[in-house]
Amino acid sequence: MVRNVTRSLPHAALLALAATVYPVPAEAQGVVNCAERSQVIEFLARQYAEKQAAVGLINPRAVMELYAADSGTWTLIVTDVSGRSCVIFAGQSWDAKVPVGTKA
Repeated sequence: MVRNVTRSLPHAALLALAATVYPVPAEAQGVVNCAERSQVIEFLARQYAEKQAAVGLINPRAVMELYAADSGTWTLIVTDVSGRSCVIFAGQSWDAKVPVGTKA
C-alpha cells in the first residue's frame, strides 16, 4: 500500500507541472498529464529508472512508447508531432517477453 502511494506522489507532481506548463481553459480542464517529451523522459529516468522498452506508431501524428524499469514499474506515454507527451497509464510488475516476429 505504501509503495502504491509513493509511486503516485511523483506522478501527481508531474501532473501539477504539466498543468502549469500547458494551461487550458477551465471548461476544458480535466486531469492534465502532459509535458514536453524531454521533460517526461527525464522524469521517468530520474524517479523510476525507467528506460524505453517498446515503441509503436499509432498514426502519422502520434507514437506510443512504453518505459519500464528493472524494478517492474512501467509507464505508457503517447507523443504527438509537436513533441508533447502525455502519460496514459502507469503500473507495476512489468515482465518483458521475447520480441514478436523477426527484424528484416
